[in-house]
Amino acid sequence: MNAVPTSDHGSLPVYREIAEELRGLIRSGRYTDGDRLPGENVLMERHGIARATARQALSVLINEGLAVAVRGSGIYVRSFRPLRRHGVRRLSRELWGDGRAVWKTDRADRDYEVDSVRVEEAAPAEHVARALELTGHARVVRRSRRYLVEGRPVQSAVSHLPLALLEAGRDRAAALRMREADSGPGGIYARLAELGYAPAHFTEEIRVRMPTPEERDRLRLAAGTPVLEVARTALTAEHRPVEFNEITMDGSAYVLQYDFDA
Repeated sequence: MNAVPTSDHGSLPVYREIAEELRGLIRSGRYTDGDRLPGENVLMERHGIARATARQALSVLINEGLAVAVRGSGIYVRSFRPLRRHGVRRLSRELWGDGRAVWKTDRADRDYEVDSVRVEEAAPAEHVARALELTGHARVVRRSRRYLVEGRPVQSAVSHLPLALLEAGRDRAAALRMREADSGPGGIYARLAELGYAPAHFTEEIRVRMPTPEERDRLRLAAGTPVLEVARTALTAEHRPVEFNEITMDGSAYVLQYDFDA
């Protein structure tokens, strides 16, 4: 078995030293978003290394989300300032109750859009029915959408809302708005409040995994990029579940922040 080549300093493997050098050039602004990085042949000649070593160095940057391979063209810088997701602040009633989008805390003042919106009535999957405490032949209203920041897809989300809850709510207009692509100021949490089911508690479970082929296409993920899978349940003050949201996030596009007292 061949050992991984190390540098003259006997510390990091050569490919990691080269990756560190390129990473530093990206962070210093020498290479910016869209610039083509030195290819395998250039790195081989410059550092006197084998093609496999050059390929490993570039793969490190691709796996970190700093670069993307374009078939038949080369490796390009994919610099993107990560979004800071405030896990607690973003769900405060002060935000959506005032008619502001939950997303406002993530994107700050950056350009964003929501596309691929689809609203439909459906039978819930077993895990969705369990999260919403549904039994028998209960159905849900499913709201699917994708979010883009500065033109880059960063997450997709699917909300599941009990159909019976919407039909029994005290505000018919709010129930109808929940079936539209644009659910109105404050989003679905504001509409739930109008229906008499204001979210008072949230629970989130987060795990990291590799994406499915469909998720790679939908989020335009570079090879080796993981996703963050968030399963969130919204509950009323009486702990009645009123929404179950499945969120898939580009792992290279987010920093998760949670603030809480000791």
